[in-house]
Amino acid sequence: MNPYPSPDGDPWQQHQQPPHDPSAWNPADGYGAVEPYGNPTGGYSPVPSGPVPGSHDEPVLSTIGDIAITQNTVITPAGRFPIRGTVWTVTDMTRTERTTPVWAVIVAILVFWWTCLLGLLFLLVKEEKTSGHVQVTVQGHGHYHAASIPASYRGLSAQINQQVNYARSLAA
Repeated sequence: MNPYPSPDGDPWQQHQQPPHDPSAWNPADGYGAVEPYGNPTGGYSPVPSGPVPGSHDEPVLSTIGDIAITQNTVITPAGRFPIRGTVWTVTDMTRTERTTPVWAVIVAILVFWWTCLLGLLFLLVKEEKTSGHVQVTVQGHGHYHAASIPASYRGLSAQINQQVNYARSLAA
């Protein structure tokens, strides 16, 4: 197989594309779409990034999972909508368990053979393990979005509640 194009024409060459139909559905519209450029080279180039039409270039004040908050806007993967009048809910589904770690049980058994009561002190060692997630939902202006944040430490729920209270204050 010859890797060079033949003089008769390259079967892999890109063909002329028909003009763009504005009524046709384009899944990339409004999501950092790519625009075709020059047919001699083919391919796509990214659309220049800039402010989204109809909104202000505002800094992100807070993020809760995949929800971003600006002074006047809520930004979710499904789109943007005004923050004023939104309803925020937090559901804490975390669980913290205190257990004796395996290493403490092994050390207690080994030390118990040499000194009876000293080995039992290792059974007083406890470790905390937090599991579950915190669910944050925002709804308003015909939009609804739920974010689930996995719990990695005990104070995560309180931290997320503070962030949601801040979002509620912006929504009022």
